[in-house]
Amino acid sequence: MKKFVAAVSILIVLSSCASPSSLVNKSAEKQVERNVLTNLPGTNGPLLAVKIDDTNAAHPQVGLNSADVVYIEQVEGGLTRLAAIFTDKVPDLIGPVRSARISDIEILAQYGRVGFAYSGAQSKMRPVLAAANLENMSAERNPPSIYQSDESKYAPTNMMVDANALLKKAIEDEGKKIDIVKSVGWQFGKVSSEAKKLKSAIVKWPAAKYGMTWSVSEKRWLLTFNGKPNLDSNGRQLGSPNFVIQKVSITDSIYGDKFGGVTPMSNTVGSGTGYLLRNGKIVAINWQRPSAEVGTIWTLADGTVANFADGQVWIALTDIEPELEYPTPAKSASP
Repeated sequence: MKKFVAAVSILIVLSSCASPSSLVNKSAEKQVERNVLTNLPGTNGPLLAVKIDDTNAAHPQVGLNSADVVYIEQVEGGLTRLAAIFTDKVPDLIGPVRSARISDIEILAQYGRVGFAYSGAQSKMRPVLAAANLENMSAERNPPSIYQSDESKYAPTNMMVDANALLKKAIEDEGKKIDIVKSVGWQFGKVSSEAKKLKSAIVKWPAAKYGMTWSVSEKRWLLTFNGKPNLDSNGRQLGSPNFVIQKVSITDSIYGDKFGGVTPMSNTVGSGTGYLLRNGKIVAINWQRPSAEVGTIWTLADGTVANFADGQVWIALTDIEPELEYPTPAKSASP
């Protein structure tokens, strides 16, 4: 009888302990690397920022679904242009690549030393770019084998960059330095209890507009551009679990394009308000960024952290209040 009780006791102890395989699995889970910008399983690689055309002629764009973060910024004539950040999955081609703008320097400064891929820059702005904490990886310094022409498009919306070849060349060049990605301010967690269900939203600039509608099946905001589905080069609609509408001051800069248009400056240092769209909901947020070298802090009205959802982040820099459409309340049952 004593032997039987002892045997049962051993079985109970063993059953209460984790098996070797479960311990290995738990250990493996702890070791899974997560990208600091998306909180998804992935690598934290060198920072590559690519300036991408955002006119009607530039669509469909190439490679944006692989970006960790995408900024929408206003340029001359009230049009928009994108600055896409890649640190994990770098696609073979990205584009169409266009020229840098003064807003890029301030936007990218919070990331550290970024490898900046762009087609060129105004001669007046080149000394400012050279003095910034950016690694010049533009078409002006790289061969046609890296900055290629898409024969299906016409200039100036036909330049594509072989991003992997560009990064490989930069790594092999001992004189170039690109930082590994770090957190730039946002945190991840549960959606705020203050968030309200949102059907759709429209963000406008003087000559461009983005729309977003929540997809329950895909769990992301599906994007439209100037009223049409915003498709990538593979025919998939662009979208993101997070869409941030950051209200900023947009002022005239001392720069301009060759047609006489004044280059606007999106001021992302300071403080302001905005909206965080995630999980089919919207919540008002505040943002603070004391200096260009530090990340942006996103908070709710009560001062607590505004948590982002896991996944890609789009940030629209605008000074125009968005158009918001909320679901129609269900009619109460008649008595």
